[in-house]
Amino acid sequence: MVDPLNTEPSFGLDLSVFEIVLERGFPEERKKLAIELSGLTANAETPNGERNQVVPIILKLSVDTDKEVRSVLAEALALTPLAHPDIVFSIAADDDDIAIPFLARSPAVDAWKMLAIVRVGDLPRQIAIVSRPDLTAETIAEVVESREVATCAALLDNPAATLDAAQIHTLYKRFGQTPEIIERLLAMPDLPLDIRITQAKRASNRIHQLMAEKGWIPANDAAALVADAEESAILSILVNATPPEMDRVIKFLTSKGMLTPSLILRAACLGEMEAVERALSHLAGVPVGRVRQMMYVQGAMSFRSLHSKSGLPQSCFGLLRAASDVAREVKEEGLRIDSSGFGRRVIEALMTRYESISVADRSKLLDFVGRLAEDRVRTIAKRLRADLMRAA
Repeated sequence: MVDPLNTEPSFGLDLSVFEIVLERGFPEERKKLAIELSGLTANAETPNGERNQVVPIILKLSVDTDKEVRSVLAEALALTPLAHPDIVFSIAADDDDIAIPFLARSPAVDAWKMLAIVRVGDLPRQIAIVSRPDLTAETIAEVVESREVATCAALLDNPAATLDAAQIHTLYKRFGQTPEIIERLLAMPDLPLDIRITQAKRASNRIHQLMAEKGWIPANDAAALVADAEESAILSILVNATPPEMDRVIKFLTSKGMLTPSLILRAACLGEMEAVERALSHLAGVPVGRVRQMMYVQGAMSFRSLHSKSGLPQSCFGLLRAASDVAREVKEEGLRIDSSGFGRRVIEALMTRYESISVADRSKLLDFVGRLAEDRVRTIAKRLRADLMRAA
């Protein structure tokens, strides 16, 4: 009769030899045993019963008093996915120079072990896990939501780690004032554009505060200089976006009170007319295709109606009209001109057309160009405005 309490496998291994090596063997013999049992564990043809039989022996080797024995074992087991969880955690608890390389590459560190080590492990072990090429979505989420700066920085350094927009926003919310994280976020090619804009705003505010504290230049000049740099940075982000991204950024700018008339006029002075079109579309509640018809095809009255719906100040209309006329003509002529060339043509339009514009209004429009256009165009606009005012 078979004894139901007898759990010994009928085929199993004779462990007595292994026990003798553990108890009486020299370090070199225990190293050989570690390599032998690691090979047995890694062999896919090893029966599970035999693999499980040697777990207690391997566990003893993983806490061997001789560090070299433990190191040989960890290195030998590092490439097999078949290491028992207890062995994995035992090696993970060893000295850093043994544990960290093992955690960084062992395929036996699967999804739940990654998550467990990130939750309870110290900083070096967390970093080893988040640097893995097979990092799981669950572990990424845990790091983003609750781990500290160094672990999150290591996560951002891992090219295999894919974060979605919500997770990137979470990191920015948690570490928006932390240089180690901000530098890495700004280096991301797919960083959400609202974060880039918010960071540009923060940076300009810090510069303004520094200028005020140091008294480097008069307060009014400092404010104008910082505002100019901030708008230029925001416009650069906007015009380098795809059309769908541009629409989202415009909505974000509106919600933050940052879609200013000055920003729209700056885009017009530089010839960035798609940004102007989409801004007017958003402000006026008119589809962008219809906006283009009203700007370039249907004439000044139609454009004036669009401008009125947008809520922009009346003082903006003349410059936007001139920029629209120049953009239409450039397209009809099949030309490709840079921001400087576009700005010069806008000045020419302002000086030679639109008889209904008064000298005072023309001077005001040149003032806009002198503050918002490309640098060389600004110089021309300022000189012409000065001449116009003297002649008046």
